[in-house]
Amino acid sequence: MANILVIAPHPDDEVLGCGGTILKHIGQKDRVYLCVVTTTYSPRWSDKFRKNRLLEIKKVSALLGIKKTYFLDFPTVKLNMFPHHELADKIFEVIKDIKPDVLYIPHQGDLNKDHRLVFEASLVAARPYSQDHKIKKILSYETSSETEWGQPLAPFLPNVYIDIAKTFKKKLAAMEIYKSELKASPHPRSLELLEVLAKKRGSEVGFELAEAFVLIREIE
Repeated sequence: MANILVIAPHPDDEVLGCGGTILKHIGQKDRVYLCVVTTTYSPRWSDKFRKNRLLEIKKVSALLGIKKTYFLDFPTVKLNMFPHHELADKIFEVIKDIKPDVLYIPHQGDLNKDHRLVFEASLVAARPYSQDHKIKKILSYETSSETEWGQPLAPFLPNVYIDIAKTFKKKLAAMEIYKSELKASPHPRSLELLEVLAKKRGSEVGFELAEAFVLIREIE
């Protein structure tokens, strides 16, 4: 039984990037924790939207089987306004509390700058010399409509594939809860295109459906 931590810059990133894998971990009796880094704020988002978003997060976490969700409450798309160490310190506190065996983080080349800053801060927080945690594996995930559009910044070149054929339907059910983020086809964040991506990733390694990752570090 392992402790798993997923760092999500925004709610829904955890489902898009590794929802099927989270469910697979749960099926293996692992304990999965979620850290949501940012939150919406007024007046850019209405109070109604913000309350509904919180309900969506809670429903998705319950469906996936997340043991605990941590909220860092940094303002969405404003992470660049904070000192880098402040973000890294907040993530480190979560890591120290959970002591994860496996850490999932966003891709370094995602189009949204929040994702790139969370990637960098997560690596700082997960430095291997710390006595407060012993992370054995760090994987970065792809986020539809962020990773592929950020290819000019840093291509996503997966080298780890996880079979999600048995958990994919539940992943889609979780994404359906995020109605505020779900888009219509042919947007990459539509249910149809999420299935296309899972099939494509699966086809790369002989699976029916898969999620793909970049291995950042593994310690045996």
